Amino acid sequence: MDNTLTVTPKTRVKRAPKRAVYERDALYAIFDAAIVAHVGFQIEGQPFVIPTLCWRAGNSLYIHGAGSSRMLKHLDSGAPVCVTATHLDGLILAKSAFHHSANYRSACVFGAFTRVIDELEWIESFRIFTEQIAPGRWDHIRPPSAKETKATHVYKLSLDEASVKVRTGPPNDDPEDQARPVWSGEIPVRQVFGPMQPDQYAEGIAEPDYSEAYGRRWIAPASNERTTE
Repeated sequence: MDNTLTVTPKTRVKRAPKRAVYERDALYAIFDAAIVAHVGFQIEGQPFVIPTLCWRAGNSLYIHGAGSSRMLKHLDSGAPVCVTATHLDGLILAKSAFHHSANYRSACVFGAFTRVIDELEWIESFRIFTEQIAPGRWDHIRPPSAKETKATHVYKLSLDEASVKVRTGPPNDDPEDQARPVWSGEIPVRQVFGPMQPDQYAEGIAEPDYSEAYGRRWIAPASNERTTE
């Protein structure tokens, strides 16, 4: 598949176009790290934006939820949606109030969700989601029952019509402000995961290692805090 995203009237970035990225790899990376996406849609003239867990498989973005939810019932109609994900990477402190900003990576996708009906695809999509957040866990947990499969709907959205916008770097101060004696630069922002917190039913069970899913974002517990058999 071509790595270049086709630019459409909806995906063309008009504000600060130099920050636009029309590359599929960049789009995939944002959603792979996102965990939560925001789904925008409209019902009878009323706009809604709902946060929901998400995961990517191939060129599709997946979400799931109770079939009785208002949003999922609306998605069944093939209604158009706009789905976004954003990572805040840093707060930019300039020498003027006007040029304070943020470093970020954001993605915006347009299209319509389709419900996953095939049972094997449904199970596989759930397996992918589980393995993305906790590698190796699927082989040790109870799989979804027939009742759970019926009650939980899974939907997928093509990632063909999308764009990415990224800001990096220091403040863009005006030349006349650069000598002003006030600190300027970036406050980095990082999302971290862990240490894991066992519930009341995990006593005596060895803590699994899911750190590979999060890389440098993972915080390991101190050696004397680990749960052992």
